[in-house]
Amino acid sequence: MAFTLPQLPYAPEALEPYIDAQTMQIHHGKHHQAYVDNLNKAIAGTEHENKSLEQLIASAGSISPAVRNNGGGHWNHSFFWQLLGPGGGAPPSGALLEAINSTFGSLDGLKEKVNAAGTTRFGSGWAWLIARDGKLEVSSTPNQDNPLMDVAEVKGKPILGIDVWEHAYYLKYQNRRPEYLGAIWNVINWAKVAENFNGAK
Repeated sequence: MAFTLPQLPYAPEALEPYIDAQTMQIHHGKHHQAYVDNLNKAIAGTEHENKSLEQLIASAGSISPAVRNNGGGHWNHSFFWQLLGPGGGAPPSGALLEAINSTFGSLDGLKEKVNAAGTTRFGSGWAWLIARDGKLEVSSTPNQDNPLMDVAEVKGKPILGIDVWEHAYYLKYQNRRPEYLGAIWNVINWAKVAENFNGAK
């Protein structure tokens, strides 16, 4: 069964002023759609065409570069849209906040670690908060790789992921990636992050 582009769970302008509507429209409707289309082409007529996205991701490195890049792009973006929301909602609390404080000292400590991972990722990629062996950890991946892949240097269950490809921020922030990383915390959907954290236990 062919993969399809998921709808955004909010209007493209809902994340203003931190992420502009034009960026969201292009990022979702053009970039993410291209990953979906190219993934479908890559698996059509092969032994992989009936596999789930999670199955493809888990062995992406041994299937093909096209599946690795486009399957990763589809999974990463589908995950990313859910992590954003207008106003960001309530800050983390409960077990998630306890784990953040235990690992990073504070929520600000977590933000600093994630921002550093995103800022120092050379070229395109992602910054991640993952659960690994029952603990939280920050990592980053190049291109459209993610911590679920067989090729990941640091494997784990993604809790939070931030896109640091230039197409995620260039129209508004140009080459100021650190400014984008600072702003995106204003629209993080912590309820979804907590849901991911609870699911990873």
